[in-house]
Amino acid sequence: MSLSANSQSYELVWADDFDVAGKPDPEKWNYETGFIRNLEEQIYTKRKKNVKIRDGKLEIIARKEVFKNKRYNPDVKNYRLNTSSAQYTSASINTKDKFEFRYGRVDVKAKLPSGKGVWPAIWMLGANFDEIEYPKAGEIDIMEFVGKAPGEIHSTLHFPWNNDKGIRSDGNSRAIDSPSEKYHIYSLEWTAEKIEFLVDGSVHHSFNTDEAGETDNPFRKPFYLMLNLALGGNWAGEVDPEIFPQKFLIDYVRVYKQVEK
Repeated sequence: MSLSANSQSYELVWADDFDVAGKPDPEKWNYETGFIRNLEEQIYTKRKKNVKIRDGKLEIIARKEVFKNKRYNPDVKNYRLNTSSAQYTSASINTKDKFEFRYGRVDVKAKLPSGKGVWPAIWMLGANFDEIEYPKAGEIDIMEFVGKAPGEIHSTLHFPWNNDKGIRSDGNSRAIDSPSEKYHIYSLEWTAEKIEFLVDGSVHHSFNTDEAGETDNPFRKPFYLMLNLALGGNWAGEVDPEIFPQKFLIDYVRVYKQVEK
């Protein structure tokens, strides 16, 4: 299978079309569980109640329900551990150690949840994320959406930088037509020269790869894929408890490599 985009030719190297009902393919996907990041309000689980394949779509489902934190320890000064329970559950899956790649094109066809507090994302982390301090491994946010701004999506790169925060972010937001009612294709084109973000084949942000540094540039190393539906936290804000359940629906994930001429 191949496609042509922006005058470049690509061949399919990895895909999940979510054709088999049940849990996500364990040969392709891992689960995050518990409280993970960004002071978000959900606990991630690997239950079919929160993540499953049905009718050819991956469903990541956020629910309003009390769920105990299995790692609860009130003596630890970290919200991931000293929070006894969550009022919401959801799911986050990734391809770490199962599929990682450097350079290529990613296409994800998805329909987004809606309502204040939802925060679905299609993103990538450097394959060595667990081995070094953030943001040295780099982060590529192909698509982020927060329900409090229902008419736009966001695409952003995060990488280490010599400033007070030790990080630089480069990205763009763009208006989008009814992302919670219609499927759109969210894409990344990543080469040694540039990184571009697209929606339905239209580029809305471009970044020169060299701008992330000459040495230890994270965007010259392999990354893995992530799909998750977060709630609240330090960006999505207050969660409306009346909107649940909410579904993040993914029709397919496809990764292509540029064909050598």
